[in-house]
Amino acid sequence: MHDKTSISSSFVKEQKRYSLHQIESVIKCPPEKTVHVIRKLKEYGVIKVVKSTEQQKDLSDLSDNDIVIADVESGDNEYLYVFTFVGVIVVAGCVLKCYPKYLPNNVQPLVELKQILKVLEKYPAKEQVIRMFNEGNGSSSFNQLAIMLFLIHDFFENGVYTNTEDIIENNGSGEILWEKTINETFTLISRNKPYYPDLLTRKRITNDYDYFKRLHECILTKVSKELKRAELLDLFEITDIDLTDEEIDEFGDKEYILYRIENELNIQFNTRKQLVLKTIYAYIDFSGSLYDTDCLSLFGTNSFNLVWEKVCAKILDNQLEKPLSTLNLPVPIQKDDPLAGKNLKDLIEKPKWSVADKEAEDTLIPDLITISGGQFIIFDAKYYTPTFALGKPPKSQPGIESVTKQYLYQLAYQDFISMHGFSQENVKNCFLMPTAKGVVENMGTVSMKMFDKFGLQNIKVRYIPASVAYDYYLSDKIINIAELQLQESK
Repeated sequence: MHDKTSISSSFVKEQKRYSLHQIESVIKCPPEKTVHVIRKLKEYGVIKVVKSTEQQKDLSDLSDNDIVIADVESGDNEYLYVFTFVGVIVVAGCVLKCYPKYLPNNVQPLVELKQILKVLEKYPAKEQVIRMFNEGNGSSSFNQLAIMLFLIHDFFENGVYTNTEDIIENNGSGEILWEKTINETFTLISRNKPYYPDLLTRKRITNDYDYFKRLHECILTKVSKELKRAELLDLFEITDIDLTDEEIDEFGDKEYILYRIENELNIQFNTRKQLVLKTIYAYIDFSGSLYDTDCLSLFGTNSFNLVWEKVCAKILDNQLEKPLSTLNLPVPIQKDDPLAGKNLKDLIEKPKWSVADKEAEDTLIPDLITISGGQFIIFDAKYYTPTFALGKPPKSQPGIESVTKQYLYQLAYQDFISMHGFSQENVKNCFLMPTAKGVVENMGTVSMKMFDKFGLQNIKVRYIPASVAYDYYLSDKIINIAELQLQESK
């Protein structure tokens, strides 16, 4: 049995380069366990390996060309290890709290990570799916943490699993069962009218001793205690749950519990109850602990760039897919216009191949477009953390393909912009990047002279306070465009 007191809880930074010794120090594990942890995380794509060079140590982003295939050997200084994950990882009794790359080094950003976990919970909300398994390179592991969090969130939203039963009372306060009263009780007749001294009534009660109610309470209590020991209750801002002193082995052996759940599923047609029963079934079937050597549980994402894009699109009121007739244009589109039912994505030309005499299906698609106050703004949410120093080439910045595409987006909309009354000074093009600072930072522009002859605006660069963006996202609010300081001062 794994020693439950030996769990460690540590912060690690996304995209930071760690040596084997640094990881060993951070997760407070002996060398052989550190190697096991790294191998496990490599298997599921949570850690990547790069060559240990001075250039790599300075980078804050990771390209596919940097990644090497190498085994992990204790004491090996030839490689560096890069976490490509934001969220919480529980592996072999170690809790790794992975914070985003734009936050400062060597910090314990508990407040920031709490907010980010709320964003991650909201981000895939439309997918009502429990990620019970992690998929790795040809292998799969049970995601204990995902099951635990689902059970707890469901409990706070819907309460404990209950089964009700109907009882019949004499002269109770519930529904009168007239047919049963007439057939089964004594009747008085007065002036040819029947009178019933006793009325049989139905009362629906919750069975507090129901097997599944007690089992649900037992598992919730156990899960809460385990998450508390792992220091995850506070991180996920979950209230302690203590509903019972019963232990799981009091409900029978594993096979018996699963048998009872299967039988209950056969007679239970309530969707929520079915989901809870199936989740409890999985929890019992793959019974284990966050402390187990082979445990790997994940809550978060390898693609935080997509989360950043979603956040920016939401808070900036992305209008890319809204019908053109609904947009607030200086020269509006009439409802009988052929373009009225189309959206901004439909306006971008698709490549035509002469040999097929047909257009390709794919074309340029911007991240988001905002039309506000007479401005036409093409935004690109860039999850980068560049290093800028006067007189030196930038590092870890968006690449040439990002810059050229942004110019092409503007070029693709030139005709639409002029036809619908936008002045050139009200057309903006902007990269949006996250920052840990509390204010919007104007980071100038990026430009290429070859595009000047097309009359295109240079691409503005703005750092947005990530915590502010998340606040807007979580509260479903739209940010005031003026805060981004896109208009040049007169």
